[in-house]
Amino acid sequence: MTMATHFQRPQIIQSQFIRLCCPRNVRRAPPSFGRKCLHTKTVTDNDIVRLASLPLHPLTLADLVKHGRPPLTTSQLLSSATFTLSILPARLAHRIQSLRNLPFIVVSNPHISKIHSNYIHSLSTLLPWAEKEITSLEDEVKFTEVMADLVQTHSNTISILARGFLEARKYISPKDVTRFLDEHLRARIGTRLIAEQHLALHFSSQPHRELMHEDGGESEGFIGVIDTKLRPAKIVQHCENIVSEICELKYGVRPHVVINGEPEYTFAHVPVHLEYIITELLKNAFRATVEHGKEREPIEVTIAPLPDDYYETNGNERRMNYTEGHVIQNVDQGNTDLASRSFTGHATSPSPSSDEQIRPLAHSTPGVTIRIRDRGGGISPENYEHIWDYSFTTFNEEQASNTLSGGSSSSSGSGMDALNAISGPGGEGAHSLAGLGYGLPLGRAYAEYFGGGIAVQSMWGWGTDVYLSLRGVGRIEGDPFGGRSI
Repeated sequence: MTMATHFQRPQIIQSQFIRLCCPRNVRRAPPSFGRKCLHTKTVTDNDIVRLASLPLHPLTLADLVKHGRPPLTTSQLLSSATFTLSILPARLAHRIQSLRNLPFIVVSNPHISKIHSNYIHSLSTLLPWAEKEITSLEDEVKFTEVMADLVQTHSNTISILARGFLEARKYISPKDVTRFLDEHLRARIGTRLIAEQHLALHFSSQPHRELMHEDGGESEGFIGVIDTKLRPAKIVQHCENIVSEICELKYGVRPHVVINGEPEYTFAHVPVHLEYIITELLKNAFRATVEHGKEREPIEVTIAPLPDDYYETNGNERRMNYTEGHVIQNVDQGNTDLASRSFTGHATSPSPSSDEQIRPLAHSTPGVTIRIRDRGGGISPENYEHIWDYSFTTFNEEQASNTLSGGSSSSSGSGMDALNAISGPGGEGAHSLAGLGYGLPLGRAYAEYFGGGIAVQSMWGWGTDVYLSLRGVGRIEGDPFGGRSI
């Protein structure tokens, strides 16, 4: 096989994941990707135990940009592949072990069993690579095919798990479900982000762009999936258009959004994550506003840059001065496997030495606070304490049955309405998460993953203010860190 012929192969996976380099395409579902061409190795129990005993590598935004600004050279691209391979097998093994620690009758559910099988498959495609080094572009192309398969295989993990736990709700407590899902879905964010980052770097890398005659114009300003010039106001406008269309379809009216503060502000972050969070927050604000009869009242979105020293002077138990070691906790990233203790009495948690706090960068990084204010009547006191729960855990039998059968409910507390029928990040189907109430807790997981957060302040009978804070990746001038070391 000639080199020119060989490098036609990335086109197989390029069409699926070109969306990673273009925020406007993040909602397109990728086509199916065949598994038969991948070399696999049988996963044994010993493999799982060995890999699950390894501490998980805490992921920082610095990890994702350390290989340089695209187009990457051959050596940088191989370095990205090696880094990706070094941390993914252990992450998959931790998820397999955590699933196996669920009560047997829960794991036996076909949906949850499907997720377990998907993780086994993905680990089987990585094990052959764990025994070798990625030293050539030919190896890198083949490894990228494995990453494409991994992303596609797990594209519907959230909706499948949701259905599984809904069906198994008689055999596991709502508290245990919430604890397990919160941990599992946070861990999934990192695993998916690592794989998608290498895919995006692959398609924007110098060797492949030259051979495939790509100009890469649409991805200017991106380092993989990170937009170094992300303008929150543009994301808000995009999400407003989507939510407004669905709101008008459902209710016949659409509230309008007013953006104030500093709408031209930019910082570096993952646009797909911000799109998901903003969509969920606007969806809640639109619904409350319309149902409270205040559709003529604007929904105010205020964008305020965070001071560079914000995380040094205004931290809390999750965000403190990084010199004191309290910026991001492993629990924020699902790196602890503590949920397993609920069922087995022990957990496959990282070693104490790896449980130190996760430092995004060794210097202050600019970020943003986005406030979304509505006049939708606020959140009732009895519901306020449950806003971070996965809503299906409070469904009654009728509501649960309706959701499982694809029906809907008119109950205002069920969350089952047209405004839930919006795609989430990572390929979740437009209808698959409808009514399952994952929006707010999953949005908080995305925000907290890199040191941000979501705070909700409600005035019952009046309205709600939601504060979203995000920390950026740092000032990027020329090289990923503006000449400063990490």
